[in-house]
Amino acid sequence: MQRIALCLLPCLFALSASVRGSEELSSVMIRDVPHVRQKPDFCGEACLAMALQKHGIKADQDFVFDQSGLSPLLGRGCYTKELAQATAAVGFRPGKVWYRFPVGEADRSLNQLFQLIHSDLKKGRMSIVCMHYDDQPVTTEHFRLIVGYDAGRDEVLFHEPAQKDAAYQRMARAKFLKLWPLKYTNEEWTAVLLRLEETDALKGKVSSERTDADYAQHIHALKKRLPDESFRIVLEKPFVVIGNEAEAMVQGHATNTVAWAVSHLKKQYFSKDPLEIVDIWLFKDKETYEANCVKLFGRKPTTPYGYYSSTDKALVMNISTGGGTLVHEIVHPFIESNFPDCPSWFNEGLASLYEQCREVDGRIMGSTNWRLNGLQKAISDRSVPPFETLCRTTRTEFYNEDPGTNYSQARYLCYYLQEHGLLQEYYHQFNRNCRKDPSGYQTLMKVLETEDMAAFKERWEAWTATLEF
Repeated sequence: MQRIALCLLPCLFALSASVRGSEELSSVMIRDVPHVRQKPDFCGEACLAMALQKHGIKADQDFVFDQSGLSPLLGRGCYTKELAQATAAVGFRPGKVWYRFPVGEADRSLNQLFQLIHSDLKKGRMSIVCMHYDDQPVTTEHFRLIVGYDAGRDEVLFHEPAQKDAAYQRMARAKFLKLWPLKYTNEEWTAVLLRLEETDALKGKVSSERTDADYAQHIHALKKRLPDESFRIVLEKPFVVIGNEAEAMVQGHATNTVAWAVSHLKKQYFSKDPLEIVDIWLFKDKETYEANCVKLFGRKPTTPYGYYSSTDKALVMNISTGGGTLVHEIVHPFIESNFPDCPSWFNEGLASLYEQCREVDGRIMGSTNWRLNGLQKAISDRSVPPFETLCRTTRTEFYNEDPGTNYSQARYLCYYLQEHGLLQEYYHQFNRNCRKDPSGYQTLMKVLETEDMAAFKERWEAWTATLEF
């Protein structure tokens, strides 16, 4: 009996120490900490935004993400390393972040760390911990903001970013200590603790423009929609390019076509990016183009080349047909954001101009293309309508009641203006004057410096007849 009692003494001492430790922790709570519900995978960002807001700093979780240095192309929120970087960048001192200890010392180590959290709470300082979300067999790692401790109930008070209106949630300290350690090996566990010691350099911002956080959220959702593992994602702002060719090929399209076209188009025409993030889907062949249009968008394509859908916020391409259609379709979302009242004839005329294009003295220039032969035949047959008729076509008339020349006439009018140094001037004047001149016809006469459009049409037709492709 004596030997048994002696054997029990260490356990009794340990239990006594644990009880005394619990009794020594007084109740403490940091009041009036705002709650922020996280965006998908942004639990750490939301926690840090809450802490900043408690200190009177106007900041959101997007701002926090953008301080982390994390590439939005990864399509995820901050892990501990990146959140620690963001914590320091916004002006807190996180101190030591990773605490590793042998499994046999887990109870003692975790209680000591909790004493550290409690000590900071008494000084008015919050903490962010990374822990398991719950005690299910398979559970994700999750950040929570610690804001208090209730000694009477031995409960930890925290803000739960994953739930709406989840400020000052409670969890038994025993459960908290069970969920806290990250058990990466059987020999050693890790506790993650970011202590939010404030400095005079606290800073923040409420994001009003598109940021890396927006792209990260977009790509996070996009990855769940990928049809299969053959697809690669490339971020080429303001677009996200997705293709099922080799990664180098997708990157090549993004750099050599998308980035090149965007930089030149913005230089000459557009000051604003598309209103929303637009995906560019590049399918390697006819089969995957048609099959994935149905899978992703619920309908078969009506063109073998590609199209832009403002509803789906997507450019969809059979890239095996070449990059000309891609440049054409890139124009449309820029027109939407920069010239929302643009009539269909000019929208398609400008876009189709760049189906065949090149760079000349740092400028994007349209070249003659396959639309020329049909237009020249129509000119020969004297079946091309007056420019006033073209300019005044409604959307339905342009697309559905096309006499066969709408696209080509609009394109080669733009081509004429380009070759005579008038296209950029026409675009900007038309955009400015569109309320007074919604068709662009009056502006066209002004830029051409003529009121005799019948005579101009004759000159334009004679000039167009000399072109070659």
